[in-house]
Amino acid sequence: MSSYTIMPTISTSFIALSAILVAIGWNLIIRGKREAHKKTMIMAAIAAIIFFIIYVSRTIFVGNTEWGGPDHLKTIYLIFLLFHITLAMVAAVFGITTLVLGFKEKYAKHRRWGRVTAVIWFITAITGITVYVLLYLLYPGGHTKPVIDAIFGW
Repeated sequence: MSSYTIMPTISTSFIALSAILVAIGWNLIIRGKREAHKKTMIMAAIAAIIFFIIYVSRTIFVGNTEWGGPDHLKTIYLIFLLFHITLAMVAAVFGITTLVLGFKEKYAKHRRWGRVTAVIWFITAITGITVYVLLYLLYPGGHTKPVIDAIFGW
């Protein structure tokens, strides 16, 4: 595994872990285990934050990988990627909102938001893992350029 693929592998692992923890947390609250639910969801949020830090750091200093697959699939991939990015932004806002409602003990609103947030988070994780598989496993070899180089014209 090269230095260009290790960071995406690690960050994708954290987003998968986050989704798994959300599923466990959901199960815990259904079974009435409020304290275990809270701890699990905090761990899920921490895993998501670690993903975000790795992703942003990689984007700035290493770059994002361009599509390396066949040209006839590029448009489909870019539409899929745009869907994933949009969903990820929505999931982040919903996730923060859901956590804040839980911490403020506004449980009725937290419950309503949480159901929607969890579903969006699962779809975001699945589409993110799919992007990883497409870029690094099925069609590796796309060009990578750090954002910092693009900004400063290096």
